[in-house]
Amino acid sequence: MAQYTLLTQGGYEKMKAELEVLRTTGRKEAARAIAEAREKGDLSENAEYDAAKDAQGLLEAKIAEIEGKLGNARIIDESQLDDSKISVLSTVTIENVKLKKQVTYKLVPESEADLKTGKISVNSPVGQGLLGKEVGDIAYVSTPNGKIEFKVLKISID
Repeated sequence: MAQYTLLTQGGYEKMKAELEVLRTTGRKEAARAIAEAREKGDLSENAEYDAAKDAQGLLEAKIAEIEGKLGNARIIDESQLDDSKISVLSTVTIENVKLKKQVTYKLVPESEADLKTGKISVNSPVGQGLLGKEVGDIAYVSTPNGKIEFKVLKISID
């Protein structure tokens, strides 16, 4: 059985839009590149043609991957989430116990993670360590440099 993909409604819509662009513009560009390379002569020694065919294969693989994710997607209903424990879509403020440094993250499905905007995957080491914790709990996160302790200061659902 295929594993399902957790997505927010916004993430689902973004993925659908990306798929549409790949199916239309992406396929047209790939076909154009193959046609241009084909015009340049002998296909058996045409590196440009080979590269265009490889790019087309990668495009089709990306389309199939997105179609698979959308086909197995489960939309998270934010209204059903509980802010007493950390779960997907929780915004948490944690403090590194050793360094006394606070940071705020939003735990999101893996496909929507973006560290620059403070969104980390629930499948990341920090995300896994925080899941299920409550305010005041200590989360132990394994890293290559050893375990890091984080104290949960605040949980909210935005």
